[in-house]
Amino acid sequence: PDAPSPSEPSLREWVHWIVTDIPEGTDATYGREILPYDAPRPLVGIHRYVFVLFKQLGPLVAMPPMVRSNFKIR
Repeated sequence: PDAPSPSEPSLREWVHWIVTDIPEGTDATYGREILPYDAPRPLVGIHRYVFVLFKQLGPLVAMPPMVRSNFKIR
């Protein structure tokens, strides 16, 4: 919620990576990459990073977001 900086969060949440369909007992390298990893590049100050993991009940059909900025999981 603080991109590009805590005092000027115009881009808000920034999605760095999306991977789905990770087989149980493995790691993200075994999943289906929806959005390639984009490393954080904070310009100033302290930033917060959040990792969100959801348990899937089956395969997921997902499209990558059009932009990485202002990403919402709600």
